[in-house]
Amino acid sequence: MQDSRPTDDEFSVWKNLRYDIPAGIVVFLVAVPLCLGIALASGAPLSSGIIAGFLGGLVVPLISRSPLGVSGPAAGLAVIVYEAIQDLGFQPFLLAVVFAGVIQVILGLARAGIIGYYFPSSVITGMLSGIGIIIVLKQIPHAVGYDADWLGDIAYREPGDETTLSALVDMLGALHPGAIVIAIVSMAILILWEQPFMKRRRLFQLIQGPLVAVIVGSALNVWFRRFHPELALNAEHLVQLPVAEGMEGVRQFFAFPDFSAFTDTAVYTTALVVALVASIETLLCVEATDKLDPYKRVTPTNRELIAQGVANSISGLIGGLPITQVIVRSSTNILAGARTKAAAFVHGLLLLIAALLFPHLLNLIPLATLATILFLVGYKLAKPELFLRMYRQGWYQFIPFMVTVLGLIFTDLLTGVGVGMATALFFILLEHYKCGVYVHEYHEDNRIILRLSEQVTFLNKANLLKTLDRLPPGSDVVIDASATRYIDHDALEIIENFKTEAKAKHIRLTLVGLPVAASPEEEERSHETAETSV
Repeated sequence: MQDSRPTDDEFSVWKNLRYDIPAGIVVFLVAVPLCLGIALASGAPLSSGIIAGFLGGLVVPLISRSPLGVSGPAAGLAVIVYEAIQDLGFQPFLLAVVFAGVIQVILGLARAGIIGYYFPSSVITGMLSGIGIIIVLKQIPHAVGYDADWLGDIAYREPGDETTLSALVDMLGALHPGAIVIAIVSMAILILWEQPFMKRRRLFQLIQGPLVAVIVGSALNVWFRRFHPELALNAEHLVQLPVAEGMEGVRQFFAFPDFSAFTDTAVYTTALVVALVASIETLLCVEATDKLDPYKRVTPTNRELIAQGVANSISGLIGGLPITQVIVRSSTNILAGARTKAAAFVHGLLLLIAALLFPHLLNLIPLATLATILFLVGYKLAKPELFLRMYRQGWYQFIPFMVTVLGLIFTDLLTGVGVGMATALFFILLEHYKCGVYVHEYHEDNRIILRLSEQVTFLNKANLLKTLDRLPPGSDVVIDASATRYIDHDALEIIENFKTEAKAKHIRLTLVGLPVAASPEEEERSHETAETSV
């Protein structure tokens, strides 16, 4: 985190490269296995994940105005993509991705990005904390050499009917001493780099701890292979980037859509589903990323949808998976010290160069080291003091927050956020229910004034009925709607019916500012009440 807010001029890309290049390198290191893992979970060629990764870095920042968001293939789409590829085939699916991008551009032009501003803060904070806890739980098995699940998975259910929690038990029977040693050394380096005395030194500000951890972890495994083979990690415990041999290999790295599927209605159905889910995930991530931004900049959401749409259409044209803005990479980017979208561009450029020029070098990186980097990211997203702060804000904030956290841990991203939104909406409706009659004034002359709120809808029926039912017989009651801008027909009907009940209870009723038929006596009292108020 920076100590002071830079001026607008200091947000210049060129002036912040000393922060953005190191951050881009860190995001690149994390993105490689995430891209591969998501492609594997999607039933797509591994190259398709890398293509989506570098396009998310190279194309989106050129159009988007998100300063710190990082885009790439999204774990939340893996199930949808897998089923679509099984039903359509890979190349017809790529055509659906092209059309999904077009739909997103249309959504952006239609200003649908405003939806992103309607997610409650408690839910967004819960999403960040939930993802942080998931990251920690998911990385523990990788840190000890149990790599049955892919590194980028954030869903509760894992391959082979396993779950996040069952994997923590099963890993105890598959511990790898070499992975544990590498993880401990990597974590020690990361913790050292977090110390204040290290952060004050210029050299250690430029050379990020995660990069040092990756280099040391890879070198340590090479040393194990030579001198301690029993500790050495084999290919399944390392990054497995596909290797393109020569120009023919580069050509085969890419794939192209099957345009003959243009008449298949299933292609358009898939495109619509992908576009909507990808847009929702992007808007959620935009809101969360802006919340994490130390300078509290606001991303234009409509422009973000257009940027994502353009990138998705290009991705489909050359064999890539659907792209969204993703919170794991975005939060890694922020915590690595990025200041502008140049960091996302650097990460995309490095992905492209690495995939085509030196995949062998990246395939030396242990997953255990990458797990420790993500472990630190997860901890920073879900610090214990955050839970305490949300608790102090009251139950209306804390309960939706916790429901979102638990929903994410035990389901998936969209389900968790959906449950959190439903809980937040419940509390909004509960508060709305309480506000149908918001002021009771009791006067010495036994007169009671009930002032209706600015908006009175059918949601206030129960509260209004309860309030009117509790009025004591023989009292002088004024129902004042002079400040009410909208009143629902259901509420008017309740008040109309209460006139009959008021007579039976000998209640002297006066209506002010209500479009309800009143007797001459009531109109006279209403006029007198209005004059008294003035």
